[in-house]
Parts: sequence; C-alpha cells; structure tokens
Amino acid sequence: MPLIEALPVGVDTAQWNVWGTVARVVVTDPERLSSAAAVLKAELAAVDRACSRFRDDSELRRACTGRPVTVSPLLAELVAAALTAARETGGDVDPTVGAALCGLGYDRDFAALTGREVAPAVRVFTAPDWRSVRLEDRELTVPAGVLLDLGATAKAVTADRAAARIAAELGVGVLVALGGDIATAGDGPDGGWRVLVRDRPEDPSCTVRLPAGAAMATSSTASRTWGRPGELLHHIVDPRTGRPAPRVWRTVSVAAFSCLRANTLSTAAIVRGHDAPALLGGAPSRLVTPALDVLRLGGWPASFAGLS
Repeated sequence: MPLIEALPVGVDTAQWNVWGTVARVVVTDPERLSSAAAVLKAELAAVDRACSRFRDDSELRRACTGRPVTVSPLLAELVAAALTAARETGGDVDPTVGAALCGLGYDRDFAALTGREVAPAVRVFTAPDWRSVRLEDRELTVPAGVLLDLGATAKAVTADRAAARIAAELGVGVLVALGGDIATAGDGPDGGWRVLVRDRPEDPSCTVRLPAGAAMATSSTASRTWGRPGELLHHIVDPRTGRPAPRVWRTVSVAAFSCLRANTLSTAAIVRGHDAPALLGGAPSRLVTPALDVLRLGGWPASFAGLS
C-alpha cells in the first residue's frame, strides 16, 4: 500500500489500525494533529455504522430488505458513489458482490479472517446486478437476496470526506491514507506530499510527490488474501463470475482528482485484467505484474502536477 515516506519539517502524522488496515492522518501543523485524528476517527465510525456488512446493526444491513427504505444522507452518498463507480466501469466495480464475497469466506472484518480456516467456496450468483439497485434521493431499494458490499468505494469516499473536513475545519494541509487509499486537501507542504508506493516489502517501489488536492489509490491481489487447501483467494471479485479476478496484475496504482475516482479505476483495472491499459487511458497509473515487472501509463508520475 502507499506509505508516507519522509515527512518534511513542520509535518506530523498519527496512525492506528482500523477495518483490517492502517489509517494515517498527516497534517502541516503538528498542533492540529490530535484534532485531525479525532475528525478522521469520527468519519470512520460514522461510515462503519452506515455501511459495514460485518455489523448486524449497520444501516445498510437493515436496508437490504427488497423494499424501499429511506436512508440517511451519508448512506445515500455512499451508495450513490458505488453505483457511479459501477456505471463508469461498465459493471467492473459492482456493489452487489456482497453475497459472493461471503460465499468465498470473506464474511467478517479482514483482521478476524486472517489465520482462520475457511470452508470450501459456496458458488453464489444472484441474477440482479448493480442496475437492479434503485436510489432516488434518499429512498434505497435493494432486491431481496442481494447483499451490498461498499468496501472499496466507501473507503475512498471516507478518505475524501475526512481530508476535506479536516482542511476546512482546522485550516491545515492534510493527507488521509486508509490502506491504499490516499486523499489530500488544503495547502500541501513545499514540493507536495511525498509518498512511497509499494504494496509488499518485496515489491518494487517508487517515491512520488502528490500535489495538494490530488489523490491516489492502490488495488492489490496480494495484500488482502486468505486461503483454504489448494487455493489462495483475494478480495477483488469479478462480478461476472463471483470469483476473485485473475491475477493479471499484482497491484494497480492510479492518481486522480479524488480518491473515489482513483479507487474506481484501480479496482476496475484489476478486474479488467489484460484490458486494463485501455480502461485507464491517460490516467497516471502504475501496474505491477505477478513477476514484479512494472508498467507505467499516463505519464506516471510526471503528469501528477496536472491533477490539482
């Protein structure tokens, strides 16, 4: 996942574990760090209550009833983001894969999944896809039997929301990183935010400078994995098969004007496989193969300056 490599003078960071990954907040005014961390924790808690598929009391779990349900503004925003990602990728990023993930054994927070023996896969296919989910203002209708999973896009939206809120409320430059999802807001440090892009310690790495207001996302088939005898699974599901996408790419990193957009493209690129370069087009992107070869697209990283 992308890491903050070397912090310039006057910049400070806090980090903690959440959602089976690491949350980091970096600010240009160290005196505002504790307040910034509190804002991020509040955003994380609100999103967890709204859309966790691992909590029986989450608003999303209660809304998956097959009937129209009026939902909170936050859940409406999160579902709208997921449906937008599905539409923009032709269904490669589809929030209706929740049941498929459960069938693969990913039915609890990833931290609790690690080290657990997983039963053989249950092949789960539901006829509806993202186009069967209806959201009109705050009225959400999820077909009966469909379990939404907003994991990818909700994490990116949380990074975008938290960064914007911290910059606005505290008047600081800020970088928020939730695992591989990074969002920035406010005035950045001189020369931009310095970010080390690397998934696993043995992977090839590079250091880039994100301009203030830019974002980045890295999707991986190597980090969130779990297994059973003879099979190693990962969390990025191809909606057309209900199975983890083939490992054409070990990681895909994309820079964009929002973390949501970057995450949408990086996740879809994993699903798209060999056709990922056509999908990514001119987006600054870095793709790593299972053999650890690196493909750079869209002027990576020289074109970052044009994102802000």
